[in-house]
Amino acid sequence: MGQERVFQMPLSKIYPLLAAKAEKKGRSREEVDAVIQWLTGYAPSELRRLLETDIPYGAFFQNAPRMHPDRRLIWGTICGVRVEEIQDPLLRDIRCLDKLIDELARGKPLETILRRREPPNV
Repeated sequence: MGQERVFQMPLSKIYPLLAAKAEKKGRSREEVDAVIQWLTGYAPSELRRLLETDIPYGAFFQNAPRMHPDRRLIWGTICGVRVEEIQDPLLRDIRCLDKLIDELARGKPLETILRRREPPNV
């Protein structure tokens, strides 16, 4: 799927996929929401409101109240691509969320996922 297509997909279509990935591994939507809120700075009520709209996924990130400054420390592979090597800032933010949800689904404690990360020695 091309990045422009991902940017244009409605958040309301992508969110259930993120939640399902976590839920099938025994995690909750509340944990998914906590990860999204940590990364983007959206308040719970704002996130719920946006999920009822057709806001494009790219715009959801571009309009985020406060992207977490520690997101630049998120590293690792998601979909065969190293997050820290993604040049497009919007695509990198999207892949950061994918990586965090992947960690949640793999059973990492929420406290570990949301703490400050140290990048690998490169």
